[in-house]
Amino acid sequence: MKSNTFHYIVYAVLGLLPLTGIAQTSTDGSNNAVPVQVPFLNISPDSRSGAMGDAGVALSPDVNANFWNPSKLAFLESNDALSLSYSPWLRHLVPDISLSYLSYAHKIDERNTFGASLRYFNYGSVQLTDNQSNDQGTYTPNEFSLDASFARKFGENLSLGLTMRYIRSSISSISFAEGSGQVNKPGNAVAADVSLYYKKPYGNDNLFAFGAHISNIGSKISYSDVGPSYFLPANLKIGAANTWNFDETNQLTLTLDLNKLLVPTGRDSTGVITDVSVPSGIFRSFTDARGGFSEELKEINISPGAEYWYNQQFAVRAGYFYENPSKGGRHYLTLGLGMKYNIFNFDFSYLAASQQNSPLANTLRFTLSANFGGTTNVSK
Repeated sequence: MKSNTFHYIVYAVLGLLPLTGIAQTSTDGSNNAVPVQVPFLNISPDSRSGAMGDAGVALSPDVNANFWNPSKLAFLESNDALSLSYSPWLRHLVPDISLSYLSYAHKIDERNTFGASLRYFNYGSVQLTDNQSNDQGTYTPNEFSLDASFARKFGENLSLGLTMRYIRSSISSISFAEGSGQVNKPGNAVAADVSLYYKKPYGNDNLFAFGAHISNIGSKISYSDVGPSYFLPANLKIGAANTWNFDETNQLTLTLDLNKLLVPTGRDSTGVITDVSVPSGIFRSFTDARGGFSEELKEINISPGAEYWYNQQFAVRAGYFYENPSKGGRHYLTLGLGMKYNIFNFDFSYLAASQQNSPLANTLRFTLSANFGGTTNVSK
């Protein structure tokens, strides 16, 4: 990939194209983009939720709750769980961009669970050239985050979670950036998440669940010793799910997630807000849209999804993702399958969108997970 192509991809992933929740220019010529860096932190990494319209905050617990809602880890049935997900990214633009996700959970006892995960976004190999198009070698830009989570049950229905995160973003080489006035060092940041999960059985073996997850509350990130610092993609996600067990063989879950970035929308003369603190920016994100409350509502993404299990061995999933046209305009159907054999689960998802409407069209995700180590007695 040439350096100019790489810059196009970086701009796409960072929000100048509608890829990760950051908006386009609106029809009146004003730019309504919410300016953040490292938006890979909010990309759905696993196939189960990826097949359900990117909804997962209130789904039944699995090891990928490390991303969606770490408090759910307290309700895992197995003592240990491990999952690996892989997704080729923007394949119709470049051939070697990918997102990988490794997630692990261990039940300390019947109430407490530890989780850890690694997210790695690989931008592929970039061919560097100088202003005279002379070969300057290659570079492999990447971003990653390391997470550690702790979840605890409070009674039989409620759990809370806390996550600490280290983030590193290396999207350009120092030698390539010299004289360009752009990136000249990797960006580093730390962040924390807080989460909640509540479930309530009712009727004939049915279950209602609610979840909330506030993620990426942390330091700003900078790519220069003298340049500005940018907001992380702090994010609020709330959701509900209802599961019906019709009989011993057939199970259906319907879920709905609502998602909003907790980043100030306004801009200064440089095009971004940099002179407010992170807590102030979070509170401003609810009130600073130029169009008032009606525009604030447009910043909420909607993700309905459905999952059907047959005999707890074969799953069919579908979902839809909607983002307001003035805030990015992503809207696509997602589909997927799941299979369970012994301790192993294999999940696959497909994003169905036209390439004219979304660079994410035909995105595939693959997830292999295992539950092992026996089970811990669930406290009631």
